[in-house]
Amino acid sequence: MNWLVRTIEAEIIPRLVAAHRQDEEHGTLLAAKIFPEDIIAFSDIAMQHDAAACLEFVASIRRRGVSLPALYLDLIAPAASRLGTLWCEDQCDFTLVTVGLWRMQQVLYDLSPEFRTGPEAAVTEQRRIMLSAVPGSQHTMGILMVSEFFHRAGWNVWGEPMATREDLVSAISQQWFDVIGISVGSEPQLETVGELIHALRRASKNPEVRVMLGGPVNIPSDYARQCGANAVASDAEQAVTIATQLALNAP
Repeated sequence: MNWLVRTIEAEIIPRLVAAHRQDEEHGTLLAAKIFPEDIIAFSDIAMQHDAAACLEFVASIRRRGVSLPALYLDLIAPAASRLGTLWCEDQCDFTLVTVGLWRMQQVLYDLSPEFRTGPEAAVTEQRRIMLSAVPGSQHTMGILMVSEFFHRAGWNVWGEPMATREDLVSAISQQWFDVIGISVGSEPQLETVGELIHALRRASKNPEVRVMLGGPVNIPSDYARQCGANAVASDAEQAVTIATQLALNAP
């Protein structure tokens, strides 16, 4: 009996405690993820309820331990993309989608102060980036979200989602930018983005300005280089990393 008690105390109980800790850690990691049903629920709430309901839903996700960057990249961005898909497939009318996107933008505005000043945010702004969609685009929320990540990383951001070609040329001829980020919203825009890049390079106050493309359209790297771009980013977080590398490696 003494041998059995010692065995339980020395071997079995420690194993059970360790297993319980692993289960708790696994449960915490699992809870801190964004699930497909979260994306569906958030996009539906944005279309059918008010901004306060959107914020409450986001707060409930955050209480699970989800970080702010994950909220931006894994919840809000895919939910906005889902609204676009629903509209393209004629499952929602334009008004519902527009209202839903507007409410999502309100969430971004409300989270912005905390996102920009969080513990991982950079303290000083050293580099400058121009962020814009291809002139004539309607997708403005993507530029807003990318701007937030650059602000958080300490960049000085010039971001005008609805800027015209003339606005862009004027700004880049008068101000110094290390990098230009252009969001391409549809495949037809790929036909004109090359000419836009060349126009911005010609007008740029920085003769070595770097250009990065992104957006919801799949842009092959070879095609981007043919257009005069230096790189392609797939999301906001990657855009900051790539832009930093481009600025550091500039002549």
